[in-house]
Amino acid sequence: MKKVKCAFFEKAPSIILVRPQLAENMGMVARAMMNCALSDLRLVSPRDSHLSEKALAASSGAQEILEKAVVYSSLSEAVADCQLVFATTARPRDMTKPVLSPVKAVERLWQAENQGQKTAVLFGAERTGLENEEIVCADGIIEIPLNPAHCSLNLSQAVLLIGYEWFQKRHFSDCSHYETGGSALANKAEVDAFLTHLEKELRLRGYFRFQDKEERMKNNLRNIFTRLPLTHSEMKTLHGVITDLVRPLK
Repeated sequence: MKKVKCAFFEKAPSIILVRPQLAENMGMVARAMMNCALSDLRLVSPRDSHLSEKALAASSGAQEILEKAVVYSSLSEAVADCQLVFATTARPRDMTKPVLSPVKAVERLWQAENQGQKTAVLFGAERTGLENEEIVCADGIIEIPLNPAHCSLNLSQAVLLIGYEWFQKRHFSDCSHYETGGSALANKAEVDAFLTHLEKELRLRGYFRFQDKEERMKNNLRNIFTRLPLTHSEMKTLHGVITDLVRPLK
């Protein structure tokens, strides 16, 4: 399989891990970021090395992100160049902060990036999450709605959820396409030729026996076959079906 060169978004939030502990988790975060074309990973006081063998192995080919990651000794340094920062947390906090869903948060991040602002999303340590003094520096909280009976996520899952929302926002139209199995989509002339063929054979067999209903019946047939895109290959198949159906039985 041909390997596709990864293209990162030029404008995108930084992913900031605050006091991450396990090298494997940092590697899996890099993998999640690569999935979503995010490249700027910032680490605040990590316990393990993000360049260890465990981290590189867990990144599953995303070591480029780990190699470019920057380590900071404090959160204030990590967010110094940012104008909009959101913090992810699942626990209620004794402070006044706007709480947004991932979709709404990404809307805000998107608007800020388009206005030339630098943005970031904070993720806390695996066991404890973000502390209050760390959330204070954020402009708002992202709360991921999940099953209340079991709403815990590991670090890379949380990063992937936010990253995916960003990726959808940036590339939703590019990700949505019609799979044709290698066959070109039929043009209007091909579809019309098939429908003309179908109507001709139906008329010969008395299908349009009620003259006052013929126009509506033809429109109904055309609606059926124009509702979804059809391929050139499918058109040939449908022509063949009609030809065989009208052939005298042996």
